[in-house]
Amino acid sequence: MRKPRFLIAGAWLVHAAAWFLPVEKEGVTLPQGLPGWQAFRVAACAVWPYDGGGIEGWYNIVLSTMSAATTLLFVLGSVWVVWAGSRAVRRASAWIATAAFIVNAHWFLLLRFDLRIGYFLWWFSFLLLAIGLFYLSRRADYSG
Repeated sequence: MRKPRFLIAGAWLVHAAAWFLPVEKEGVTLPQGLPGWQAFRVAACAVWPYDGGGIEGWYNIVLSTMSAATTLLFVLGSVWVVWAGSRAVRRASAWIATAAFIVNAHWFLLLRFDLRIGYFLWWFSFLLLAIGLFYLSRRADYSG
């Protein structure tokens, strides 16, 4: 069954593309807005100081820091989970990716920024990863 491989590879590809596409209109790095890599820096500004901007309000700081953490988990954790994780770890990671998809909806639902394609691809990548990991966790003998 190639469906898990296809979904997870798609999630990684979509996530990688989102780092270089405009995420929000107000950025000045790209003519169309703030690129994904810079949006990550802004989201992480509470724990990784950044001169290019900041987040106001304690709840927005918490949500943006959680958002940055989900990105790190995606980039660093998903590869390990796919290649070396047990079924239980893959299932738990699928639920974590689902939670990340929900948490990252706050940029769209609560803050109402003028979001661009990079945000929606980045956000959708968590859903693709979750679906792929759910499929993968159902299989005991996945061999890459």
